[in-house]
Amino acid sequence: MALSTLQRNLPVVLAINLLTFLSGKIIGGREAVPHSHPYIAYLWINTTEKTKKKCGGFLVHEDFVLTAAHCWRRSITVILGARDIDEQEMTQQVIPIRKAIPHPYFKRKSFNDIMLLQLEKKAKLNAEVSLLKLPSGHSQVTPGMVCSLAGWGCIDQNISTSKLHEVQLEIQKDKECLSHFKRPYDSTTKICVGNPKEKKYGLQGDSGSPLVSKNVAQGIVSYGKMEGTPPNIYTRISSFLCWIKTTMKLFKLQGQD
Repeated sequence: MALSTLQRNLPVVLAINLLTFLSGKIIGGREAVPHSHPYIAYLWINTTEKTKKKCGGFLVHEDFVLTAAHCWRRSITVILGARDIDEQEMTQQVIPIRKAIPHPYFKRKSFNDIMLLQLEKKAKLNAEVSLLKLPSGHSQVTPGMVCSLAGWGCIDQNISTSKLHEVQLEIQKDKECLSHFKRPYDSTTKICVGNPKEKKYGLQGDSGSPLVSKNVAQGIVSYGKMEGTPPNIYTRISSFLCWIKTTMKLFKLQGQD
């Protein structure tokens, strides 16, 4: 980015980083190998707000993307197969959504932060665009396990990037999040992620992106402290398998695919 452009955008960048859910960070990570996360989705969100909102997500069916419910807006376009979101790459598939379906009991910043996006058309699966497996009902991540996260957030304070980055994050004991957050923490629907001794985390504009272990999605970036210090809270996907499968089946039966 040219200096003049950075200077013009600096007030916006600073404002974005003050709001928990309106920006994003992959801190302590590295640029991802091109298309090494073929399931990842970038959510292009049109909003009337002064600050630009962006989120991540991931493809779980040819015409469904899973993300965080707090990413909901009336106008969302999904971009699949991207490495650099500022470039018009031949691998990209740009698909508007037909329907946004947040969990019916979603409560902002606290409970059931999960949402399905039904695409206007099916994605074309290939080497750059593929599905990410959902966990089994008994699948669990445990403290000490290391999982991966990818997204297009900032790579340092006020330093943005258009290229996909990734980071390895350690699962924490529930007590770490119980002591770190004032709002309720329910271990049956949430995962505590990120070693507080390491400056490694994903947050905000990485909201909705998947926490992946052994090629299986285990969590969804939900929320964290305003300053971004780990640990952070992720939605536990295994707790919502019935809702995910039932919802996708329902919309297909209604003839909306």
